[in-house]
This record gives sequence, C-alpha cells and structure tokens, in this order.
Amino acid sequence: MSQLAAHVRSVDPNQIREITQAAWATPNAVVLSIGEPGFPTPEHVLQAAQDTLARDETGYTPNAGISPLRTAFAERVAAQTGTPVDPSRVFVTSGAQQGLHLAMSMLLDAGDEILIPNPGYPTFAMTARLLHAEPVEYPLHPENGFQPRIEDIEARITPRTRVLLVNSPSNPLGAVFSPELTRDLVALARRRNLWILSDECYEAFTYDVPHVSPLAFDGGGERVIASYTLSKTYGLTGLRVGALVTPAGLEAQLSTVMESIVSCVASPSQYAALAALTGPQDYVQEAAAHYRGNRDAASAILDSKGIPYLAAQGAFYLWADLSHASGGNIRNWAGRFLSEEGVAVAPGTAFGSIGEGWIRIALCGGRAELVSGVSRLPAPGVG
Repeated sequence: MSQLAAHVRSVDPNQIREITQAAWATPNAVVLSIGEPGFPTPEHVLQAAQDTLARDETGYTPNAGISPLRTAFAERVAAQTGTPVDPSRVFVTSGAQQGLHLAMSMLLDAGDEILIPNPGYPTFAMTARLLHAEPVEYPLHPENGFQPRIEDIEARITPRTRVLLVNSPSNPLGAVFSPELTRDLVALARRRNLWILSDECYEAFTYDVPHVSPLAFDGGGERVIASYTLSKTYGLTGLRVGALVTPAGLEAQLSTVMESIVSCVASPSQYAALAALTGPQDYVQEAAAHYRGNRDAASAILDSKGIPYLAAQGAFYLWADLSHASGGNIRNWAGRFLSEEGVAVAPGTAFGSIGEGWIRIALCGGRAELVSGVSRLPAPGVG
C-alpha cells in the first residue's frame, strides 16, 4: 500500500476515543470519559425534523444554511453579547468541529501558526495539522487556575502567527474567562493583528459567573470568529448543527469553501435546530440544573477523599488531580483504572502535556452512575 500524506501521519490518536471505545467493550463499565448529554430530545425538535421529511424537503439548502435558522442564531448571539449580529454573518455548519475546520481553512496558510491552549480540546491541534498549519501551545497552569496569561500568549507570537484560539467555558477544564480577561485577549489580538477563533460550545452552561464572548469586545466586528453548536446546548450531538459568527464581508469566500467541504447541512437537521432555538427552552434549563447538581455531587466526593480538583464554573466536566496515583503516566493509569475498577475517565494528556496527572470527569450522565464512578477514585495515600 502507498504511504499516506505526511500531514495525516502526524495526527496523534485521540485518547478520549481510545479509553471510551475500550469502556464500551467492557461489560457494565461506568463511562465518564465522553461528553454525551443523556436527556431525551424534546418532542417539538424531533417533530420538526420529521415534518421536513414528510414535506420531502430533502434537497440542497444554501451553503450558509436556511435563512430562518441563520436569523435564530444571530438573535441568540446578539442577546448574549449585547451587540447586533446581522444574519448574513452567520454560517450554519455541520457541528462545531466542522465549523472550526471551516474557519481554520479560511484563516491559515500552510506553515502559518495558530495559538492553542494546553490543556485544550485535542481536535484544535489535529485540525490545524490537517491544514498544514502549525499549532503552537500556550500554557494554562494549575497555579493560575488554568487561566491563560497575556504574557504567556504574547511570548509565543512570531511573524508566522495568524490566529489565537480561545475556549471558554473550557473543555476539559470547566474554567470560564472573566469579562476582563476576555477584553484583554481581544486587545492583544488587535495589537498584534491576529484573528481570534473562539470556541463557545458550552456557552449555555455556566454556574454563578457569566459567559462573555470575545464578540462583545470586537468593536466593528473585524477579527473575531465565534463557533457555536447545538450538540451540547440541546443534546443534538447526532444531528450535527453548529454555526460560525464571522466578520462582515466574508460571505462569498465562506460559501465557496463550504461548498468544497460539505456543501450544506442536512435540511431535516436544520429545521430541527430552528425548532430548538425558537421553541421552549425547558431542555436547556433542566440540563443546566442537572449538570450543576452533578458537579456538586462529584465535588463533594472528591473533597471527602482529599483529591484536588479545579472548581468548575462552566461546561459539564470536572478536572481532577490523580497524580498521587498515576505514577507519571495518566494515560496508562486510566487504562488500568478501567480494567480494575470498571470506570472510564479521560486522561489529562488527551488535552496536552500540562494534563499529565489529571483526569477529566464528564458530568452529563446519570447521578447514580457518576457517584458510583467517582467514589472508586483512589484517595491520596491509597494505592
């Protein structure tokens, strides 16, 4: 067989999928390694997709998505940021991941650098490498509450740097940027002439702190591209609907690039997304309350065991320090923990080198299963 392209060979395996697939093959395993919301899809959302099929509305849509859905996304983002968002700036994507790929395709030439967080979601680096760009990590240190420091980011900017990628609320950390930090990040990008690519997958889920998008500080809307998804907000992971909010003037280029990647998102998914955004919001409110309750229950167990962790302010994950048990290799430890205790957690090294010794615990499943799994974590001084 001929050799695959070098940029494909350079992409590392996803350790989250590695441990989760092993868990799925393990009878009665407690799976806390993947962020899959577990609530039933609201009936009005399902009905909207079924009605689209019943109308036989299964042809192409505009590359950017159906007009009512673009308007609904624009209204949601405008309400969050307090700034008007014209629907022409919204592009409907096949989930946030395709949105990130689309945005990076627009912004990065081969050899360009994109600044990404460490720890950060693994596809940030994977996507950049698939586009022949170079991911450059900026550190999120435990002693700074895993928040970025402006000086650390600025020290990594070179003449080849084009994009600063930020993620708040954070996967895997559950950390949320303050308004002041968000403002300073936008100011840095403006000062150094960078694009900001803002991953806001978990914008609906913060606890006692606000979610503040960089769009709120972008002035004339010239350098921030924000990526959203309905996968987490409404539990629609399989329908694959997200959106990019972009500066004005990119419509023609975005449409061309979108055509070359997926043409358009499936029409039943788009109408289901429209129903989710414009219909009753009970799902979001109930999910947020459930995730908060799960966070508190898991945190109480970690406290009782003396296991250090980052207090989650957003998303639906807990970031816990198991360095006392991992022996310097959290990936191997996670595999042993699954085989010996029947619990899957995501090893911190799935998200970068600073994740060594840490694990990500997903809080989106049932309370009883979560409590059972977290209760099996070893306390310091206990194996």
